Amino acid sequence: MSARRLVAPASEFARYLRTETVGGVVLLIATAVALIWANSPWAGVYEAMREIRVGPAALHLDLTLAQWAADGLLAIFFFVVGLELKRELVVGELSTVRQALLPVAAALGGMIVPAGLALLVGRGAPGMDQAWAIPVATDIAFALGVLALAGSALPAAARVFLLGLAVADDLGAIVVIAVLFSSGLQVGALAVAAAAAGLYWWLQRRRVRAWWLYVPIALVTWTAIHEAGVHATIAGVLLGLLTRVKPDPDEDEAPAVRLEHRLQPWSAGLCVPVFALFAAGVPVGAEALREVVTEPLSLGVVVGLLLGKLLGILGASWLAIRITPACRPRGLGWRDMAAVSMLGGVGFTVSLLIAELALADQSPQLVQTAKAAVLLASAAAALIAAAMLVRRGRVHAARAETVPDTPTSG
Repeated sequence: MSARRLVAPASEFARYLRTETVGGVVLLIATAVALIWANSPWAGVYEAMREIRVGPAALHLDLTLAQWAADGLLAIFFFVVGLELKRELVVGELSTVRQALLPVAAALGGMIVPAGLALLVGRGAPGMDQAWAIPVATDIAFALGVLALAGSALPAAARVFLLGLAVADDLGAIVVIAVLFSSGLQVGALAVAAAAAGLYWWLQRRRVRAWWLYVPIALVTWTAIHEAGVHATIAGVLLGLLTRVKPDPDEDEAPAVRLEHRLQPWSAGLCVPVFALFAAGVPVGAEALREVVTEPLSLGVVVGLLLGKLLGILGASWLAIRITPACRPRGLGWRDMAAVSMLGGVGFTVSLLIAELALADQSPQLVQTAKAAVLLASAAAALIAAAMLVRRGRVHAARAETVPDTPTSG
């Protein structure tokens, strides 16, 4: 049976969900519902729903709905991220050293500078020893959605740069989650996870396509990693990185492409929005907003996302272009690069996840304040970036009208 026949034609709804614009809109709606619900007279119902426990206690999987959203649904999101990362590393924008230099340098700058600023602003605050990791993340779906909405007039190189940057940033966030938020490691469970992942890799190399084999293997891998004390989303990344991305001569698409094609609508339309529904419901009244601007930890998060991301991404890009073979993306000036760099401050989904993990041992009020800081900083970064992108789009459009036959210079 050919690969073309194995992949069912995508429905119009699935195709629609694959666009960054719609994914961003669904995410915004879920966030708005969470915020309105958590600040309404029915806030108690919202909190009670988050704390409902389901799952088999014998397997240590009697988790709350909020934990299932963070550990289970986000594992699918990170599996899609792992597929994208593997594809970029093997055949995409990160497949050669020269291609990878600029986005990787930008991602490193966009992690180190925000973390440093967060530590500087929030030094000595309770929980800051791990909360510095909150502003290192960039929400790839949300950032690409803002770019699609406000930056459509910019050269295509803007999306390529942002995608490479976000993928490299996601890899860094994955490393942070795996290293910082793993505790009490269980060697036996890790061995089970390694064996299951090894079997997945072997089946991939044997060109086995039976989904009824892969689904149980994925579930065993996820359960074992969860039991081992490592955050369960790492299972999604691991299996994504083990998936084959180069098609055989008789294949129309590689397994990674087929899986991404099928799972991306579920990730964008269900997994990430449901996580946002459970994670983004924080108080935003006058008292909560006062704590955001007076609590050192939350101020560190805001400064890290709004200022640290811009300075880190733009500064690291400039440095990489000056001292390495990397070059500025074709058609993009430094003001365009600044607008795209501002999008890095949209931490949102991954920053909310890191906030929950980093402050798990702190007071619930501090967790709520940190989440509010993430939401406010991400919203501000999105609005500022959108304004900058619209302005740069007008400049590019005017330049194209003035010299219609001459491509925009880099």
